[in-house]
Amino acid sequence: MTRDEMNAICAAMPGAEISSPFGPGHDIWKVGGKIFAAMGAQTPGISVKTESVEVAQMLKDAGVGAKAPYFHRSWILLPLDCDEEEAKHRIARSYALIRAGLPKKLQAELG
Repeated sequence: MTRDEMNAICAAMPGAEISSPFGPGHDIWKVGGKIFAAMGAQTPGISVKTESVEVAQMLKDAGVGAKAPYFHRSWILLPLDCDEEEAKHRIARSYALIRAGLPKKLQAELG
């Protein structure tokens, strides 16, 4: 997958917003002001949240992803050449996890 294709997946999530708080080349996707996906300028791939440290480790052990630089151990870095369906699933799951932690009123406003 390309960076643009991964950005398109993120953009399709309700209420998703992109920003570059760390400078040019850093695509940070947020919902309700919270990061659910990030692509850096130097490391090719997209970092996403998983359900737990254990799930992240399982995905790393299975070769699906690697340690996400600068993020908690429950995040993984999916390489750009990862399976498209896996990438879609992981981005959607990360979005859902972050969205579920938002206040109920804000969740309702997102649609």
